Amino acid sequence: MFLDHPTITATNSQTEPDRIERLGRVYGYAMALADGAGNEGLVHKLTQLHDHKGTLIVFWHEAPRDEEKDYFTRAWASRVGDGSTHVEHEY
Repeated sequence: MFLDHPTITATNSQTEPDRIERLGRVYGYAMALADGAGNEGLVHKLTQLHDHKGTLIVFWHEAPRDEEKDYFTRAWASRVGDGSTHVEHEY
């Protein structure tokens, strides 16, 4: 089992705990997309996932490839995410 997963945080998580749950689902979705594409190194690039008022912010140790950014855009836009494409990347 891999134990070095990114930190998951959200604005207003104390009053809206469902935001943290949603980020967990989005993280799982993105990791499944990466696994399906044979991208085993994705998890090592991530630092943090943060939901800021409906915008997913993905923090990276190193610059992601476009396909890696797309995993999170697809996950956030899905039914398990926010349903939008409001995703930012910081590295």
